[in-house]
Amino acid sequence: MPAPEAAFRVDGKVAVVTGASAGLGARMARALSEAGAKVVLTARRLDRLEALAGELGEALPVACDLADVGQMELPVRRAIDAFGQVDIVVNNAAMEATAPAEEESTENFQRVLNVNLLAPFVLSRTAAQDILAREATGSIINIASILGLVGVGQIPQAAYTASKGGLINLTRELSAQWSRRGIRVNAIAPGFFRSEMTTQLLSDEAGRKWVTRRTPMNRWGEPEELDGPLLFLASDASSYVTGATLSVDGGWVTI
Repeated sequence: MPAPEAAFRVDGKVAVVTGASAGLGARMARALSEAGAKVVLTARRLDRLEALAGELGEALPVACDLADVGQMELPVRRAIDAFGQVDIVVNNAAMEATAPAEEESTENFQRVLNVNLLAPFVLSRTAAQDILAREATGSIINIASILGLVGVGQIPQAAYTASKGGLINLTRELSAQWSRRGIRVNAIAPGFFRSEMTTQLLSDEAGRKWVTRRTPMNRWGEPEELDGPLLFLASDASSYVTGATLSVDGGWVTI
C-alpha cells in the first residue's frame, strides 16, 4: 500500500479546472498542480489565467465562456491537443443570480442552468469520450453547493439552487453509467467559503454573522480547507468512491 501522502498524488495526470481565474477555482488548480498534475486552466479572464499559469508547473490557460454552448467542449479539447489526454475534470465554474423567484426572468434562469449544469455535462461527456476510448481511468469532480441539498429562502436563488441540485443528481447518474468502465464521478458541496463569489455577503456584517450563526462550526470555510476533499476525490485515495456528494460546510446541512 502506498504511504498516505502518496495516495493523494496525481502525478502525470491531466486536469481541467473551470472557473480557475480566481477564488476557489484558482485554489483548486494550485492544489492539483502541487500534487503533480498538468493543469488546464479555463475561465473568461485570460490575463488572470496566464498569471496563474506562470506560477504553476505545467499549466495551460484557455479563455472560454461556458455560457456559450459552442464553447463548452473547448477546455477538454485543448487539454487533449496539448497533453494527449484528460484524466481529471473539476467542474467548478458557476454563476449565481439573487432575485425573488417571482421576479427572476426566464432568460436569466436559462443562463444560470447553462453555466452550472449544461456545461458540466458537456465537459464531462467530452472527457469521458477520451477516457473510454483509451480504456483508461478518470475522475470527474462536480463542485455543487449545500444549496443543491437544502433551501435557504433568505438568499433567493431559484436558478442557482435548481442548477446545483441537478448537478448533484447528474453526478449520481454519470457515476452509475460510467463507473464500471473506469470513470468515477463525485461531487463536493461546499458551504460558505471566503471567495470572490461571496464578497458581497462577506462585506456585510449582518451577512457574516448570519452565516456564522447558522453554521455548527461557528465560522466560514477557508479556501485551503477544500484541498483535502479535492485531492481525495481526484486521486487513487478514493479509488472505491463514486456517486458521492461530500459536504464541506462546517455542518450546515446537518441541522
